[in-house]
Amino acid sequence: MRMTNKGRVIILIVVLLHAVTVCKVFPSEVTEELERTISKVIEIISNKDLKQPDKKEERRKLLREVMKERFDYEEMSKRSLARHWRKRTPGEQREFVEIFSKLLENSYVDKIESYTDEKVVYTNESVEGDYAKVKSKITRKGDEDIPIDYKLRKNGNKWMVYDFAIEGVSMINNYRSQFNKIIRSSSYEELVKKMKMKIEDISLEE
Repeated sequence: MRMTNKGRVIILIVVLLHAVTVCKVFPSEVTEELERTISKVIEIISNKDLKQPDKKEERRKLLREVMKERFDYEEMSKRSLARHWRKRTPGEQREFVEIFSKLLENSYVDKIESYTDEKVVYTNESVEGDYAKVKSKITRKGDEDIPIDYKLRKNGNKWMVYDFAIEGVSMINNYRSQFNKIIRSSSYEELVKKMKMKIEDISLEE
């Protein structure tokens, strides 16, 4: 029996619907883990009680705790210092990770806190071995979407973020350029000094 064009179309629709169903039933491990973290962040910044001015410190603390579960601060530190990382002693490396993590938290939190009632959409994902990239965007009514792309790597049994780009600007590349410039024109010690001063300024603002 010869299949009609109508019959081919029906089969194609069934196949496509099945494919969509499979994607929903078996969501990607990488995007699913990232989405859980982002959902927690959105829940915190959308909480009406936590939006009160006197709740800022509490809100920031909760956001930092959530971020620590998903952000690989050591890997971020290595990539931002690049060749200068290997020249540091184990003690200096630990100190840098601690300082840099505080700057990163504030950089990300400041950006994400400026959005309200927007929707996060995950548009694409690519995985190569232990590394992955998840593309997302914040959709805003009556305004342009804001793309935020995350780079992750498998660390044990978790996918951890080691870089993110907001509106096409890579956080790691941005800091690497700044850090290298300061170290070359002055010294590593001067870089650490400037970072500590920045953290103090942020603390005073909070």
